Amino acid sequence: MRIDKCYFCSKSVYPGHGTAFVRNDAKVFRFCTSKCHKNFKMKRNPRKVRWTKAFRKAAGKEMTIDSTIDFEKRRNVPVRYDRELIQTTVKAMRRIAEVKKKREHAFWKNRMVASREKLRTHRKKTADAKYVKLLQPISATAGESVKEKIKVSSKSRSALVTGEGRSMGMDID
Repeated sequence: MRIDKCYFCSKSVYPGHGTAFVRNDAKVFRFCTSKCHKNFKMKRNPRKVRWTKAFRKAAGKEMTIDSTIDFEKRRNVPVRYDRELIQTTVKAMRRIAEVKKKREHAFWKNRMVASREKLRTHRKKTADAKYVKLLQPISATAGESVKEKIKVSSKSRSALVTGEGRSMGMDID
């Protein structure tokens, strides 16, 4: 059973799934979904489309240089069937998958630590800026004089006295 890769997004295309586009020069392009096929027909660059594997690798979000990735390459040389060879190959595939999973997890962890540090420094910087603004000492400059409190008599404060505090001169009976 041959599992191909989607030409646009690099997903696995299993037999009987997806579509194939054959160009005039007999080059075969396999696509997992119509979404990938339409993007290919629109001549979009997979490295610029954010959901593709090519973008993730170009942006540094996935491992690009690792020896476990080399095992996914296609080999077109036919090999004579041998039961022991198949068993050792399957064991090797499992072991490679384990190693790849561990390495990807370590890569992801390092990426998250770096982004967490970046976020921490950004938060600290903004918090420091706010802290300085709130606790900045208020001092009178050379041109300003400090204003003193003005004492006001208690009569003018009262709005309950008749005739005072009413708008437009209306009296209530």
